[in-house]
Amino acid sequence: MAGGPGTLRAMNDRAALDLLLEHGALSRTRLGKLTGLSKPTASQLLARLEAAGLVVATGTSEGSPGPNAQLYALNPAVAHVVGLDVTAARIHAAVADVTGRTVGSYELATAKRTGGGSAAEGTVRRVVRAVDGAAKDAGLTRAELHRAVIGTPGAFDPGTGRLRYASHLPGWHSPTLLEELAAALPMPLAYDNDVNLAAVAEQRRGAARGHDDFVLLWNEEGLGAAVVIGGRLHRGGTGGAGEVGFLPVPGATLVRQVTRANSGGFQELAGAQALAPLARELGLTPERGHYAEVAVELVARAAADPEEPRHAELLARYAQRLAVGLAAVVAVLDPQLIVLSGAVLAAGGDRLRALVQSELAELAAPRPRLVTGEVERHPVLTGALESALATTRDEVFDTTAR
Repeated sequence: MAGGPGTLRAMNDRAALDLLLEHGALSRTRLGKLTGLSKPTASQLLARLEAAGLVVATGTSEGSPGPNAQLYALNPAVAHVVGLDVTAARIHAAVADVTGRTVGSYELATAKRTGGGSAAEGTVRRVVRAVDGAAKDAGLTRAELHRAVIGTPGAFDPGTGRLRYASHLPGWHSPTLLEELAAALPMPLAYDNDVNLAAVAEQRRGAARGHDDFVLLWNEEGLGAAVVIGGRLHRGGTGGAGEVGFLPVPGATLVRQVTRANSGGFQELAGAQALAPLARELGLTPERGHYAEVAVELVARAAADPEEPRHAELLARYAQRLAVGLAAVVAVLDPQLIVLSGAVLAAGGDRLRALVQSELAELAAPRPRLVTGEVERHPVLTGALESALATTRDEVFDTTAR
């Protein structure tokens, strides 16, 4: 890469900031060793970053021979971002500082009716309320947030700006919604599919670290997938890549006009709503309640007591159904790794994973490794924050113009 002294300094600055992000507080000597810079150059670099407000002195090292060394860390106040996880039941917002630490959160129920004004206006008001609530919990104002990322079921079509594949999400289908949200929030705003963001979380913090090609299969309120190719999310021409719930599969009714029916295919065969009927076929009596919660309870109970014949059969049949859909995905994409995520799949743990792996080996020629997701708490929200932080760090860590 060609460039003058300013470019080289900016590259060294970014390398140092990334090391502080990875390791936490470091001394001049330790930073010099990690970057390969001489101690005087590392000292100049830290002085420059401290003057720019990007790093702060945080105390001294202890327990090593000789005088204690001054430690430096990223200044967490440099930037804050907000992520939102939107479902049919609620909007969950959280604020993180530039180090990735969550410093505020807020949750409110998704309105079934928006009251006065258009549906889009009611949705915008609730999003703004969630952002303001999370910012207030962090001791900030809306104006102090650098970026927002919103995760929803379905996907916003880049050609029309309308939300597709999520007819169950009230108030989010107006063609003017994105414009109204952008006008209401004083920060750059991005949107992504919720399962895509769960994949971002696993790629940055969880089971897919170090993998450039993987598929994340999600099963919670709905069944979907995220596809990562060459280290980047593949979203498709209309944002619908990974909508495997609509995938026609053996054993499920062939449904035409699937987006109108919002059912059929892989979703009907292996989605959360399939678990209660399957349990009844085996003589098990599922609890009453929301279908996704019932599915989690059934799978968790079966995984915890696999010696009970009906539990073992439930897991085996469910694993077969999951493998049928995954076999089609694997045949097309041949991923290095498949991550099983979402509350229903997480409830089955390693026992369900092993059964699916065995079934998939019988149905598909490629043999990807299956793992369970490691980001257990709020994976969609975590992915939204990680996505917002990646772009924000690129902006605030760039010292070229300083």
